[in-house]
Amino acid sequence: MKRSNYKSYDELPLFLQADLISDVLGISISSAYELMHEKGFPALRIGNRIVVPREKFIQWVDENTSK
Repeated sequence: MKRSNYKSYDELPLFLQADLISDVLGISISSAYELMHEKGFPALRIGNRIVVPREKFIQWVDENTSK
């Protein structure tokens, strides 16, 4: 399992791409792409790019880890 390089959400840019989601969650890049295509994950398609707004990502993490 990969280890995240981030200590705080404040270090993240406003929009995250698959490589950054991979780093933050400590998962492979292919797993990050799979996650970004799952229903309920807050990904936005802008042309050919898929990005995730930082605040929506933080909310998704909180909702999916507080159980």
